[in-house]
Amino acid sequence: MSRAIVEIPRRGDYLEQALAVARRVDAGETVPEADYHLGFANAAQIFRELTPARLALLDALKGLGPVSIAALAKHLGRNYSNVHTDTTKLLDLELVEKNAEGLVWVPWEEIQIRVSVGGAKAA
Repeated sequence: MSRAIVEIPRRGDYLEQALAVARRVDAGETVPEADYHLGFANAAQIFRELTPARLALLDALKGLGPVSIAALAKHLGRNYSNVHTDTTKLLDLELVEKNAEGLVWVPWEEIQIRVSVGGAKAA
């Protein structure tokens, strides 16, 4: 399953994952398609980039399939300029892609957002 995972990685997570894959390759194992990991420093940064409007855009685009930004804006009932800005940001984050015809789409079967809040204890 190809999926995008948006998360707050712990220090060294990505290195550990890469080393585990390298060990499997060295052992001659077939390695499944890798997940796309998009890391942020904290939850505030995740939700600054993945606003409610952008999450709604992803959800709509996932259901629509490849579509023009104009058609997406019309479907969402939003201003073209704002949808274009949001789509450009999602393209930069690689959560959305553009095909040869210039239509945008979500290439992932699933997008997960993992946010953990912990470490603080009530007084």
